[in-house]
Amino acid sequence: MKNILFTSLLACAGLMASAQVSLVSPLPHKVTEGAVFNLCDQPLTIVAKGVVGDKAVKKYAKLVPAKAEGYYLNIDAKGHVVLVGRDARGLYYAEQTLEQITSKDQAQECTIQDWPDVMWRGVVEGFYGRPWSHEHRLRQLDFYGKQKMNVYIYGPKDDPYHRKFWREPYPEKEAALIKELAEKAKESHVQFYWAIHPGVDIKWTTEDRDLLVAKLEKMYDLGVRSFAVFFDDIWGEGAKADKQAALLNHVDEVFVQKKGDVSPLVLCPTEYNKSWANDQKGYLRTLGSQLHKGIEVMWTGNTVVHCIDKPSMEWINERIQRKGYIWWNFPVNDFVRDHMLLGPAYGNGLDIADMVSGFVSNPMQYAESSKISLYNIADYTWNMQAYNYEKSWEDAIKYVMPDEKAAAALRTFALNNEDLGPNGHGFRREESRHLVPLAEQLKSDDRKAVGAAVFGLREELSKLSAACNTLLATTANPWLTEELRPWILQCKNIAEYGQRICQMSMTRDGRMRVGGNRFGEQYDQVKALARIMYDLDTKPGMLHEYQTGIKSATRVLLPMLNDLFAESVKAYNEKHGTDLDPVAEYVPFKISSDVHQLAQLTFRYQGGQMQINPVNEVVEWPAGAAVTITADREVGLGGLDFNLGTPNIADKFSLVATDSQGREKTISLLHYKEGEEVVHTGNEINGTRCKTLRLINTSGVSQKVFFRSFRAGMK
Repeated sequence: MKNILFTSLLACAGLMASAQVSLVSPLPHKVTEGAVFNLCDQPLTIVAKGVVGDKAVKKYAKLVPAKAEGYYLNIDAKGHVVLVGRDARGLYYAEQTLEQITSKDQAQECTIQDWPDVMWRGVVEGFYGRPWSHEHRLRQLDFYGKQKMNVYIYGPKDDPYHRKFWREPYPEKEAALIKELAEKAKESHVQFYWAIHPGVDIKWTTEDRDLLVAKLEKMYDLGVRSFAVFFDDIWGEGAKADKQAALLNHVDEVFVQKKGDVSPLVLCPTEYNKSWANDQKGYLRTLGSQLHKGIEVMWTGNTVVHCIDKPSMEWINERIQRKGYIWWNFPVNDFVRDHMLLGPAYGNGLDIADMVSGFVSNPMQYAESSKISLYNIADYTWNMQAYNYEKSWEDAIKYVMPDEKAAAALRTFALNNEDLGPNGHGFRREESRHLVPLAEQLKSDDRKAVGAAVFGLREELSKLSAACNTLLATTANPWLTEELRPWILQCKNIAEYGQRICQMSMTRDGRMRVGGNRFGEQYDQVKALARIMYDLDTKPGMLHEYQTGIKSATRVLLPMLNDLFAESVKAYNEKHGTDLDPVAEYVPFKISSDVHQLAQLTFRYQGGQMQINPVNEVVEWPAGAAVTITADREVGLGGLDFNLGTPNIADKFSLVATDSQGREKTISLLHYKEGEEVVHTGNEINGTRCKTLRLINTSGVSQKVFFRSFRAGMK
């Protein structure tokens, strides 16, 4: 029997009682609560601890929920503690719950009977871009264990030994890191899934099949006991359902079943969402009928980025003849890399627990910042019917920022960094919800109501500015503030920008002074801040190699401020006969496209070089459709190249530059060598001046491509 004493001089000084059970996350299923007591007065003693089947906990076995990973916990008035798990992981979760209940030097009489709603719960590191660092992954695994998530799928697209060099073993240094991750996952009771992505160039031969199994054997030797095979974001030979099923079945037979200690295989199919599914060709039904029944099949929903509901689960489960394993593409931001997504996880059905075999979230490349949404995912998948995303989000903010003032500042900041902005997937989130009433009031015809809204808006902007200062100074979670710093700086700029605009609204008659400045002086400051915000958005050294900008508050706050600026300038111009520009934003380039998946491209422009954000999935580019770049002035072109992920495709496209007089010039496209994917331009591009630049599919037929890169010199 083991005694655990929770005592401290600080605790004995006296504490206010609070409901300790309310600190437990995820929210337990069945709870009976009693009195709260100080641990200095009544230390805890563990009187029984074990798993069902152990003699030491035999009399409590019937009290443990008859579900995998379930547990029973009891704390009585004397501080006696009973911890019993249905299995080893259930006991581990009971220990995590006890740790949460006994935080702040207090405990509470209680009985908890608890279990997860979804069998497999966790995270898939499956985004494009800079993979997480090893240190971040170790921190993530610790976090998953504490939040009762049991799956981490390692599948970063930019790990070459996951995808490009899938046949080759990891070098010694990288192999040692994988081994350490597998050990850490085991310690945290997390299934460490290593994923292989062979579909880009797999040959359906015995040789390639054996090479894949050999790679899994190498990973097994490193301590990995769970494996996934990805065939997402490909086309062609690797996308054949019958071949994929045969490969997975072979691996199941000669590797998984033979080993005996390996988890069920997980497959990410090529048709991983409904919008891409072709029922006539029967890809999904082939998987459903031919795959061994124990193999899991991943699914993102009705589209690539979509919330999951009951009808969509009924649709997919019928086709794959098993429960779908959800890959939820949130809060991943690899297609909106200029936005930081700090909002809650909501929109998924609360009635699908029995229809999914697993539910994993694809996060941002910002590991620490992703914990806000991942905390929500842990809550949702554990106790779905009781899930309250607003409360879970509030709790998550406090979890990742363990300082009261800094947590309040993070909340203020996060409220303005929730939405993805316009994007090709059409997936949006609410943002700045607290400001929506002010935005509506500013549209009023009643000048007094507008004035009141402006004063209210100034107060909110002052709070945002103060929150940014607090976050820049706090040391409560340096991992988090390091990731958020560019967006904090941008939000601080936005707060000052907005305060100046509010002052303009209050001084537009030209007589009133606010802060010692008249309208014209404030107008100049707003224009200067707009340029500063743009410069930060493209600042060298502030952006890492994959990031395309720094955007904040784009759904409600910035549009509201820009509308207020335009209205104030127009009113001032009317009254004083001036001709001031009513557009505050500095936007030198715009990108548009009639290719559906490229309709909302974002870009990065610095040092005369434009780099368009890549699109990660397969793009269907219709004949005659184009991507168009429009400049606010005529610019000179330098070198240009792009990569559509397909060799020898240069003759299928045309590049047309149009100057400010409407004169067109077609620029030649070529490959430097046979089989090359990168498309280059002829020398005539140098010195060409244009106001618009169009890349057009002139092949006469739809082209299936990627959009991996587009870089152009434009000055």
